[in-house]
Amino acid sequence: MWTVIGARARAADPQSSYTARLLAGGVERVAQKVGEEATETVIAGVRRDPNALVNESADLLYNLLVLWQAAGVEPDAVAAELAKRAQGSTHGRTGRHGQGDRSTSGGKD
Repeated sequence: MWTVIGARARAADPQSSYTARLLAGGVERVAQKVGEEATETVIAGVRRDPNALVNESADLLYNLLVLWQAAGVEPDAVAAELAKRAQGSTHGRTGRHGQGDRSTSGGKD
C-alpha cells in the first residue's frame, strides 16, 4: 500500500486518483481525514461491530499512510519507534503528570 500511495503522490492525476486528490489538499486536509476516520473507528469499536471496526480500521490505516506521505515520514521510522517502545525505552519523554511515556504498554500487554 505504501508503494502505491507513493506512486500516486508522484504521478497520479488528482482528477482520477483519490489518493492524489487527498494529497493535493495538503497535510492539513489529510490530517483532518485521519481524525474523521479515527473517530469512526472508535465508534465502531464502542458499538462492538466487528465488520465496521475492520472497515473503519482499514480506512484509518490507509489515511494514516497518506498522512505519512504528505508529511515526509517513512514507515521504517515509525517501525523503529515501535521497536524501541517494545523494548521499554521511553526516550526521556513523560506523559501526563510526569508519570512516564503513556505510549508504552504501561502494563497493558
